[in-house]
Amino acid sequence: MPLYLNDEQTMLRDTAKDFVADAAPVSHLRDLRDADDPTGFSRDLWKQFGEMGFTGILIGEDQGGLGLGHVEAGVVLEEIGRNLSPSPFLSTAVAAVEALKGSAQAERWFPGIIAGETVAALAIDERAKHGTGIAMKAERSGNGFKLSGAKRFVGHGHVADLVIVAARTAGSEHDESGITLFAIDKGAAGLSADAERLADSSIAARLTFDGVEVDADAVIGEVDAGADPLNRLLRAGRTGASAELLGVGGGAMDMTVGYLKERKQFGTLIGTFQALQHRAAHLYSEMEVARAAVLKAQQLLDAGDAQADEAVSVAKAMAAMATTLSVNESVQMHGGIGMTDEYDVGFYMKRARVLSELWGDANFHADRLAIAAGY
Repeated sequence: MPLYLNDEQTMLRDTAKDFVADAAPVSHLRDLRDADDPTGFSRDLWKQFGEMGFTGILIGEDQGGLGLGHVEAGVVLEEIGRNLSPSPFLSTAVAAVEALKGSAQAERWFPGIIAGETVAALAIDERAKHGTGIAMKAERSGNGFKLSGAKRFVGHGHVADLVIVAARTAGSEHDESGITLFAIDKGAAGLSADAERLADSSIAARLTFDGVEVDADAVIGEVDAGADPLNRLLRAGRTGASAELLGVGGGAMDMTVGYLKERKQFGTLIGTFQALQHRAAHLYSEMEVARAAVLKAQQLLDAGDAQADEAVSVAKAMAAMATTLSVNESVQMHGGIGMTDEYDVGFYMKRARVLSELWGDANFHADRLAIAAGY
């Protein structure tokens, strides 16, 4: 598979680039933050994503979507990252859609997602760092289940229409079997959300399930066999987060290169200084290597390749490391102005930090790859 976009994907990239830059530039994030917006994103903008068809990229044509793949979803996510656009695209149109595919729940939730009206939250993690353990209980209760426990760092969890929850119906905390995925409506009795603004000004919530009762129809897939849809969700989410990281790193790099071409010191453009040229060239090389890794993971996911899982971990780790380098170098090469809130480069550093942690940081995925290789 060639590691570049074809003509149709390039056209999509151009469309997404113009749309996102116009509708949700970095100033849009700044405005939401300064207004202390309690939602964390614009519902109107989310509907515009639906009108553009972006929200249905991963949904089949027979269900009203575009029937495209993870490469195309990544094209949109990269532009979201480049502009730091607050949006539920990653959690809803990518990860949630992938989890719901083939389930009875898809028919109910896909129309709202396609229209840009439904927002999904993913209640997976239960501790400070992303891990593999799921302890939250889902016990049999009549014709359904009763959920008890808590989830942390649930993006959009305070305003989501749909909450996808991973809970344990059998086995112990670190068993892969015995997990069941549930689709829960907002406002369910016993479900409470404690919203918290993160470093990048996005809002996540701690969700508490105090005996939340759901019927059997809320199950995604099969009882005790939620590992399969959960892994699909995580593969899609991690790959999508990697693509968004590329956009964050690329946006910060573009700002820095532009600054090097404009800023003068002692009457000379600082971009002519060899030391800064070397650092910029190194950064560009690292970003391109990460871009190839992300595109490879997307292509393998679209092909249903057995090696996709390892490729996803490679992509997430490399995108996180390259983007961390990009934002660090950007602040350094901007000098004093890079440390000020008035300049946008600091927003890129904050977003990179949150995305790098999402669904496993570079160390988590390096360890995952080592275990898979037998170490």
